[in-house]
Amino acid sequence: MPAPVSASAPAESAAPAPAAPRAAARGARTPVLALPEARWAAAATVAFLLALPLQLLDATAWLWGPLYAVAYVAGGWEPGLEGLKALREKTLDVDLLMVVAALGAAAIGQVMDGALLVVIFATSGALEALATARTEDSVRGLLDLAPATATRLGPDGTEETVPTSELAVDEILLIRPGERVGADARVVDGASDVDQATITGEPLPVPKAVGDEVFAGTLNGTGALRVRVARDPSDTVIARIVALVEEATRTKAPTQLFIERVEQRYALGMVAATLAVFLVPLAFGDALTDALLRAMTFMIVASPCAVVLATMPPLLSAIANAGRHGVLIKSAVVMERIGRTDTVAFDKTGTLTEGVPQVTEIRPESPYTEAELLTLAASVEQRSEHPVGRAIVAAARERGLPLYPVEAFASVPGRGVSGRAFRGAGNRAPFHGSAEFADTPTKIAAGSPRHLGVQPTTTPGTEVAVMANDTLAGRITLTDTLRPTAPEAVRALAARTGTAPFLLTGDHTHAALPVAEATGIAPGDVRAGLLPDGKAQAVRELADAGRTVLLVGDGVNDAPALAAAHTGVAMGRGGSDLALETADAVLVRDDLGALERTVALSRRARRLVVQNLVIAGVFIAGLVIWDLAGHLPLPLGVAGHEGSTVLVGLNGLRLLRERAWTR
Repeated sequence: MPAPVSASAPAESAAPAPAAPRAAARGARTPVLALPEARWAAAATVAFLLALPLQLLDATAWLWGPLYAVAYVAGGWEPGLEGLKALREKTLDVDLLMVVAALGAAAIGQVMDGALLVVIFATSGALEALATARTEDSVRGLLDLAPATATRLGPDGTEETVPTSELAVDEILLIRPGERVGADARVVDGASDVDQATITGEPLPVPKAVGDEVFAGTLNGTGALRVRVARDPSDTVIARIVALVEEATRTKAPTQLFIERVEQRYALGMVAATLAVFLVPLAFGDALTDALLRAMTFMIVASPCAVVLATMPPLLSAIANAGRHGVLIKSAVVMERIGRTDTVAFDKTGTLTEGVPQVTEIRPESPYTEAELLTLAASVEQRSEHPVGRAIVAAARERGLPLYPVEAFASVPGRGVSGRAFRGAGNRAPFHGSAEFADTPTKIAAGSPRHLGVQPTTTPGTEVAVMANDTLAGRITLTDTLRPTAPEAVRALAARTGTAPFLLTGDHTHAALPVAEATGIAPGDVRAGLLPDGKAQAVRELADAGRTVLLVGDGVNDAPALAAAHTGVAMGRGGSDLALETADAVLVRDDLGALERTVALSRRARRLVVQNLVIAGVFIAGLVIWDLAGHLPLPLGVAGHEGSTVLVGLNGLRLLRERAWTR
């Protein structure tokens, strides 16, 4: 298993590195076949798939026998070796027991059964190793958000490029337009728009002025900033996200420890029983061959193959069915756990909403029409790279409106843009600013933007005031559009789980409440203004109250909460790499409606698991009693064992049918 990423890694990862290698490393993932477990599992599976048809076609054993041998060695050497090491430490794990059972099956002629058992366990180990490696790759990729170097200003104003790992609290940094912020800090001079979606999930860049906080790894806009370092590089918000992901992942370990204790007891009990079945009859005068045959029969019929298949086919069938409908479930454990969900929490931006601002209202002032107002705004905005500007330009182009040539373009970070737009022989000089900071814009000269009057708006969207020839031409409202499936999906999940859902967002309350109202989430169940650790804490509070929480999110800022939840679900199309890797499941098509059907499918899979365990238990108990109380013929024991295995397997495959998803 790859070494875990430590919480102190940000300081190390921020060390200077050549630009090209660092860029290549960002987002890099461990190749599947780079994992030894995956290579051995693949070799075992290929050998098994080549041997099986040869055996079924009655080919000579010299053809399929060596292939089965390869499957045994490739898939079984590592768990066998680890089991022997565990024996040295006076513990016995079930992997070693499975290897012994597989060898026992081969010894009495059931070569295929043993090989299949080996392949199942090898594949399971490979999938676990891959999931671990991908999660750690994503954590390391998150650390790359913080730049390797920063521009530090000396007392006399001189600039010095230094590694971000060497920054100290209270040092002054220069953040140029387009640069990433090198440390958590506060603005001491300048104004700009900063894209901090990776931290708070807010869909639009946030205006920053003197006194405002900026976070390491966020992207500066068009203005230059001077900032004072507020936290040591090892204690930035990004570093805390990494630590929270790892901490939340470790909190799931007790369940794994419980499983290991059960495996240990089963393994010890089965070995002791097998030895007793062999030694007791031998002590009372049975022939060595008869005693050995009885013990080997016991080993076969008591083998947990049917128990393994009792659990896996229903869950794997449910995973396959969900996958066909755009829901990627990362493991059978996750599929089983989803069915226990009784509380669902949603992120807002990019989850319940599309995450992209769109023009939703145009309110012109006389004498302008809607088309003229949008044309004026889009003409100036065509020179802007701000998401608001891009949305306005897109709206004008969708309506087929012309865009006029613009000169004297200027941008005021956090306020808006200005310029002269020419139409025919005349000209107009529009200016627009963010109504979140100005309810009544002051009149300004064309091309000479000044600071606007500050009166915060209560609108849930972003409102843009358009000035033309020193007068208000009108206002344009942009909102982050609600996903069409969101209201019905929230209602269906509430009905399925029996509890009201929650909304957890880093956005402001005035932006969160309209989304909650539109989706049927009660205002009292909205938690707004949350940083990543706040989201994770909100999830933990729900869990501490006895709830089984499923969280749906899409951003890097959601990763700690996704890991803290009993089940984390990421949006597939717009989700960040870390969210996709941290989450237990992914909505590949961003279809929120698939969530409720996945919960229902999981609950049906759990019912089939219980049915299969009863079937497997009855068969194993019956065959074991027969073997101990009478004389169970080996062929009949193998037939009973394989029959129960096939029966539970077929029962589990019922969830592959289409109606298992739709009903």
